[in-house]
Amino acid sequence: MSTNADTARPPTAAAGGTNDVGGAPRRHPRALAPGNLVLTVVLSVFGAIVGVQLLATLGVTPSTSLIGALAAMTLARVPLVAFRGFRSVHAQNLAQTSISSATFGAANSLFLPIGIPFLFGLDNMIVPMLIGVSVAMLVDAWLLYRMYDTPAFPASNPWAPGLAAAEAIKAGDEGGRRAGVLGLGLVTGVAGAALALPMSAFGVALIGGLASMAAFGAGLLSISYAEPLLGLDLNAMYLPHGMMIGAGLVALVQVGRTVLKARKATAPATGTPADDGARRLGKSLRLGFGAYLAISVLLSLGTGIVTHMSVGMLIAFVLYATVAAFLHELLVGIASMHSGWFPAFAIALITLLIGILVGFPPEALVVLSGFTAATGPAFADMGYDLKAGFLLRGEGADPAFELEGRRQQLIAAMVGFGIAIVVVAVSYQMFFAKGQTAPIDAAYVAAIKAGPSVETAKQLALWAIPGAIIQLIGGSRRQLGIMLATGLLITTPMAGWMVAAGLAVRVLAPRFLGPKAKENLEIFAGGAIAGDALYSFGNGVWTATK
Repeated sequence: MSTNADTARPPTAAAGGTNDVGGAPRRHPRALAPGNLVLTVVLSVFGAIVGVQLLATLGVTPSTSLIGALAAMTLARVPLVAFRGFRSVHAQNLAQTSISSATFGAANSLFLPIGIPFLFGLDNMIVPMLIGVSVAMLVDAWLLYRMYDTPAFPASNPWAPGLAAAEAIKAGDEGGRRAGVLGLGLVTGVAGAALALPMSAFGVALIGGLASMAAFGAGLLSISYAEPLLGLDLNAMYLPHGMMIGAGLVALVQVGRTVLKARKATAPATGTPADDGARRLGKSLRLGFGAYLAISVLLSLGTGIVTHMSVGMLIAFVLYATVAAFLHELLVGIASMHSGWFPAFAIALITLLIGILVGFPPEALVVLSGFTAATGPAFADMGYDLKAGFLLRGEGADPAFELEGRRQQLIAAMVGFGIAIVVVAVSYQMFFAKGQTAPIDAAYVAAIKAGPSVETAKQLALWAIPGAIIQLIGGSRRQLGIMLATGLLITTPMAGWMVAAGLAVRVLAPRFLGPKAKENLEIFAGGAIAGDALYSFGNGVWTATK
């Protein structure tokens, strides 16, 4: 059986452009070709199981993207015709897309949300919640597919894990100097991770926007040392949460301005690519809002919370849940695009705190927290995967090939998400019977049971002001307010120092290594991020199986 007959070409065909034969348009590997489909299903089952297991036991979700690429690379070296198609870097990209989607989808978008009603004692809500968040996850990924390479989410931005995956696949395909630099970064990443150093933060600082990374690092260091040095508990003051609210609202206005500007531009035939991207962004936002509104109604009816609210309160809840889920998705996407980290848990907690202050009943808050938590992870992960594909396809050199590649990646991702839904549906009862849920679920439940606080409302409103101002100063390109708040929401002291170290290397390297330093640093950064991810995955699996 020839699994990918349409993709059997030399590895050097990986760059963008046309095929060697007569300049004919190149064909991208099909996600549903028998060989690709079998591999993506197997990898997706593995990724979904590992994702749920590690989230339930350790509270973390590993990056499995490189595992998929390595599996395809390994099969490509088997001297059988059936595996010849996996020599294509684009087939390898489909493999890493599917396993990554299944892992994050099963753990963060599905298993985490349904644990909230379980811990709250509302077992009758679990199945309706699973159905609702499954639909939300699929919409989440589809929206990023539509919004990718628009003014809000440019393909040129870092999307660091995607760059790491692309560099690993390129190195395996091309070898030579690139493989050597990547290998050095990989070893450095593994060694640093073994010493409990967050090497992904170091790698991201080498490739992210300079100002954005400086704001991110400042947030990381501030939250880590404000209390020991100044006696200030920033979390108790709700400073990070308030700043994210203020920055997030301004970011939403900035995205809206981009869309309105495009609508005032000339006709599509004479508009610029940026105008076309902005129009696509605007249409996607409208479709996304409508989809999330429908899901909000579906969850309200399916979980039975309509019986706990008046008509006016129900309408307010549906509208707020829609806006909260949509804003959560956009903020997680922006943070992950620039930093490679997405503070989905923390931002979902912020939307929950506001819902508590509004006065929604506990049952409605359970639905709200699960719904908002489900949006964002699939959005961010899809961005990483599309970035990897974008780099492997020649960074848009052949627009038709690029668009076809994205479509095939979306199909591969949907296969992964579909597998994730099945895995969670058949396994969640086993975990719940042992009392195992995502650890963050307990924080959501505790916040709901604690109820509203006037002091909390004051603190959130107070710190929203500087967050909004910083976001305004940085503008929509730098996203300084979002990045500062993202750093403040992550309590990993060494991450701040690793970002600072990465920025220092980035500034000094060109002076000592010459003009090629920038390219080498990007490849090295990809290796460091990949090494950190591989070590974290292996260590997590080892710890969970002890």
